[in-house]
Amino acid sequence: MKLDKNNSIGRYRGIIFITAFVGLCILGKALRTMLPPKSEYWMEVSKRFTKANIPVQAARGNLLGCDGQILVGTLPKYRLLMDFRVADPDSASKARTIAWRDSAFAVCADSIAIGLANIFPEYDAKWFRQRLADGKKRGKFAYRIYPGYASYIQYKECLKLPMLRESSLKSGFHVEEILQRHKPYGSLASRTLGDLYRDSDRAKCGLELSFDSILRGTPGSSHRTKLRGAWHTYIDQEPVDGHDLMTTIDIELQDVVDRALRKKLMEKEVNGELGIAVVMEVKTGDVKAIANLTRAGDGKYYEMKNNAVSDLMEPGSTFKTASIMVALEDGKITKDSRVDTGNGIYRMHGSNMKDHNWHHGGYGELTVSGVLEYSSNIGVSRLIDDAYHDDPDAFVRGLNREGVGLELNLPFVGAGEPWVRHPVKQGRFWKNWSNTALAWMSIGYETMLPPISTLTFYNAIANNGCMVKPRFVTAELNEGHVVREYPTEVIKQSICKPSTLADIQEILEKVVSQGLGKKAGNGGKYFKVSGKTGTAMIASGSGGGYRSGTPRYMVSFCGYFPSEAPRYSCIVCIVKRGLPASGGGQAGPVFSEISQYIMSKGVYREPSEAADSNSVYVPRVANGNVEQTRTLVKKMGLDTDEIAESKTDTMPANKVPDVRGMAASEAVYSLQQRGLKVKLNGIGLVKEQSIAPASPVTKGSTITLTLHE
Repeated sequence: MKLDKNNSIGRYRGIIFITAFVGLCILGKALRTMLPPKSEYWMEVSKRFTKANIPVQAARGNLLGCDGQILVGTLPKYRLLMDFRVADPDSASKARTIAWRDSAFAVCADSIAIGLANIFPEYDAKWFRQRLADGKKRGKFAYRIYPGYASYIQYKECLKLPMLRESSLKSGFHVEEILQRHKPYGSLASRTLGDLYRDSDRAKCGLELSFDSILRGTPGSSHRTKLRGAWHTYIDQEPVDGHDLMTTIDIELQDVVDRALRKKLMEKEVNGELGIAVVMEVKTGDVKAIANLTRAGDGKYYEMKNNAVSDLMEPGSTFKTASIMVALEDGKITKDSRVDTGNGIYRMHGSNMKDHNWHHGGYGELTVSGVLEYSSNIGVSRLIDDAYHDDPDAFVRGLNREGVGLELNLPFVGAGEPWVRHPVKQGRFWKNWSNTALAWMSIGYETMLPPISTLTFYNAIANNGCMVKPRFVTAELNEGHVVREYPTEVIKQSICKPSTLADIQEILEKVVSQGLGKKAGNGGKYFKVSGKTGTAMIASGSGGGYRSGTPRYMVSFCGYFPSEAPRYSCIVCIVKRGLPASGGGQAGPVFSEISQYIMSKGVYREPSEAADSNSVYVPRVANGNVEQTRTLVKKMGLDTDEIAESKTDTMPANKVPDVRGMAASEAVYSLQQRGLKVKLNGIGLVKEQSIAPASPVTKGSTITLTLHE
């Protein structure tokens, strides 16, 4: 059979002509749409179905502990939403979707309610059934089937439920992702780390606020367009996530400090209103732990305010060290100078000055060392008043020379500025000054300092006279890489002469070994401690003065350890009502517990301080995540094989782990990773768990952990 070439060519020409004609029509239609006036019309239509300039939230940077653990991080939370209406311009498709949803809901509603109740046990199945029925009856878009926020694990569990496992266009079930701040270790150092306003990315306080510009990042932008009845989001500019900050906080030490302070506040004899404890590294000024516990109306203690940084307080007897140092530096006294304190009551310019043991007959004659060892008010005030009564300005200038009262410019909004009273000469008289001002100022009154300023002064004594600024952040990181470092800042190279410093260091060691600070030490069994006790009566405020109602006291101990080669300094302050009130007897034991923990854990040791050149010191590992510790020890250049295999979470993901003996933070982490809710009773290490180890995991169920010291 022969092909008709002429007919074939004609058909091809026809196809080409038709294709070209259709293309020209499409091009003409496109040009007509793009050019006025049609373009203006379609632009207006587009605007009605497009939402522009929608911000895209950047992931906020993390606050990390000194070992890299996340202290504050950003985690996604999810709003669980259900569309009980169908938006589809295709009427046939819309009818099919409505029919399927109605049928599926009738069959699956009870199963969905039961499943949601298992995932979110705070509501029962009946409540969820009613919630779903209400949403369907009202026929709403984006109806919240659960009023709270779901975790990622909970969201994934919801996707396993009947009907909800289908695509969002088919079932109507979808989520809205919200980035929220999360503190894995709860309230530990909470006010120092800071907070954001609820349901907002605005920083409220602490490091979150001070370093907000670094943590926040740069938001992106997007627009939403409605296509076929559904809204679609398109990213126009990607957000730039915030950078991380490496803080100085040692979370394990923070936990110990918090527990030791909380335990003392709860003692019946103390019944404290407020407790403050800060641990600082001597050489660097790094704040390794900071606790601020305030008693609330329910009788429990919470982190409500960064009192260590913001509260201005009369320091009391811890200030006596600074007073004696001024007189030693100026050559007014020596450490062997003697002063008569009499029977414990001394008439000072018309007012009675009393020692704490006045009702036992006083201390009689004391050396300068003995004055601080026994915290004699009379001894200090007589020494300072005799030396500077006619020239109080010289005394105050001596305090300034030592760094007392200097502004620290800490990275916190609302940080307290130290206030030291300063006399002004007017003719032959001192303006804004009284005969008793110097005497009472020398023992810690008429001066207002935040506790961290007092600690900074004692830290300088421990640091061979070099005063460094307290440091809370060491580095800024981007994806694990350091982009900026925050070095230690020196405030004063030397606060006094070496001879004065040596005298003060000797006296402060005797305060603990021989004087009123014995309970802050350990009886000399393990290492030496140096420091000073403090007890100050606090004005009640509102014009009530010092003796309105039951007297309030601030008892404190501030010092450093080990005395011969100081590594850490620490201050403990407790505000309480009524007697007994003793800095050595009530704040001292907290200091002792903290210092012994640090020394027993070997935190202060260097690898080179091993017993001999053939042995290598490896830190002891607490129960918990050994792999994290291996990583840290490896960075120290040590052999990770030396780490003892303590109990860790080796249980399969579908079994309840054995968390007994673990720290609360590690236990909570292991359990939450399996989708369990955790309830804690008590403080300390885990003693009991309500669900037996190796039991099958039921997602969303609650496990109760009983803790003990």
